[in-house]
Amino acid sequence: MRLEEKKKIVEDLSEKFSRSRVAIVTDYKGLNVAAIDALRRKLREAEVEYRVVKNSLLVRAAEGNDVALIRDYFAGPSAIALSYRDPVAPAKTLVDFAKENDKLEIKAGVMNGKVLDIDAIKALSALPSRDALLGQLLSVLNGVPTSFVRLLNNFPQQLVNVLVALKDKKEAAAE
Repeated sequence: MRLEEKKKIVEDLSEKFSRSRVAIVTDYKGLNVAAIDALRRKLREAEVEYRVVKNSLLVRAAEGNDVALIRDYFAGPSAIALSYRDPVAPAKTLVDFAKENDKLEIKAGVMNGKVLDIDAIKALSALPSRDALLGQLLSVLNGVPTSFVRLLNNFPQQLVNVLVALKDKKEAAAE
């Protein structure tokens, strides 16, 4: 690979590292081509980019980014999963795939300037997706005005019931 090509790859990766919400490093040693293709397909469906890059290029591209915090994990056959939208998606996809294929090793990750070990990545994978969390938030936000409207609607109805009961009591007393 020529020097110009390496520089272009480093620049491209550096830009992607700065945009990513989460980056997770994996060791794919022992996976056959069909398994790696299946993993890439699943990650692509989750809008996650999965790149196999030389470790020396990963180290250079990580300089000045949060990804530099995990550069010690760039050893052996390394691939990196990057998500620009949903930080849960790559963790969930990689953990699920690693359960099916024990040859995939999740090394570490970085999110918001914090290093994620394997336990943190597994905990992150247990969270609902971004879309599910937004749906839950929307239902909570929608529930408050709905309950308030019901409360306001019940007050006049209860007042009418009290007045009808009072009228019935006075009519019964008048008879």
